[in-house]
Amino acid sequence: MNSTPTPRPVYRRLVDDPGRTQLAALIIIAFAVVLFLLVQARFLLISLATAIIIFSLMSDAISAIGRMRLGPLRIPTWLASVVALLLVSGALLTLSAVILSQINTVLLTTLSYADQSQRAIAELFGVMGEDVESAVLATMRSVDISAYLRTIAGQAGSLLAATVLVILFVGFLFVERIWFPLKLEALAGDPENAARVQRIIGTIIHRVNRYLLVKTAVSAVTGLMVWGIAMIAGLDLAVALGVLTFILNYIPNVGSIVATILVALVAYVQVGELGPALAIFAGVGIVQFVNGSIIDPMLMGRALQLSSFGIIISLAFWSAVWGVPGMFLSVPIMVAIMIICAEIPSLRTIAILLSRDGLRQTEPTVPEASPPRESQAAE
Repeated sequence: MNSTPTPRPVYRRLVDDPGRTQLAALIIIAFAVVLFLLVQARFLLISLATAIIIFSLMSDAISAIGRMRLGPLRIPTWLASVVALLLVSGALLTLSAVILSQINTVLLTTLSYADQSQRAIAELFGVMGEDVESAVLATMRSVDISAYLRTIAGQAGSLLAATVLVILFVGFLFVERIWFPLKLEALAGDPENAARVQRIIGTIIHRVNRYLLVKTAVSAVTGLMVWGIAMIAGLDLAVALGVLTFILNYIPNVGSIVATILVALVAYVQVGELGPALAIFAGVGIVQFVNGSIIDPMLMGRALQLSSFGIIISLAFWSAVWGVPGMFLSVPIMVAIMIICAEIPSLRTIAILLSRDGLRQTEPTVPEASPPRESQAAE
């Protein structure tokens, strides 16, 4: 009687084949080295990743400006790049100044409400008994809030240095942009491979730009609405809460929840009554649900095609590696990884796992831009 051979376990195949064992060991070592470098050079890499995203946002605009004509004259590419760099620099420095100003306001207000916030949080546990409330209050008072605030202020001070570094990176990327198609063709070896790589890069830029533009618009509207609710409620930190909501909404899935809880907590600490705080919580929650769960997906369309579970995994991984900045960069990085893996047959399985529908629906590919000639580069 014929019997079906029992497949060998994975560990037996590794033991019987030394080549596979060596390959597996090399993959583990390489992953550990890459992870170590990502953690050790996180300040530089976060700034570089942010600069690449900003550059991709401005690249299409520069190309469009370069095709415009003012009568018989055409706007030179270098002039469009310089204007774009100045605009990016002004926007980043202004945004950094606004964030630092609001952080300073939050720190000062937190110090003034320190005792009141401790009592308000302890009163939430009053339903569990006076002993529990007293224990929570004693624990809250044992926490050195000023030390934490000094730490936050010190970390916020590095924001300006990171902004300057991002501006420098963006400037160098604008300079390299002129010669990038020629370098890519030389590296690829033939025009067909260069066109394929350029198409992949164009698809990544297209999808990331769509995601960031929609997310920025929805986050701005949400921040304004939260600011309006906080102003109507008479909260001292109305502007800071609006800015914080705008920023946190860039963090997928988790950011809107954290922003809603923080607004409700601030309202409860200042007002001191649970009823108004719950009303504010409900109002902000409705705003977040409508904008985040209805309007955002409707505007986003099929631009991302990312798995929700994959987004959570990416968020957890990059937050562990790069902290809070990694949360903001997790989705663009995941989009790039999925598109690259989809174009490589041996890695297509990873792209299918990261995608929402197994790559069954595909967007029209972005046509590759024709490489500029030396005459255009010289303009």
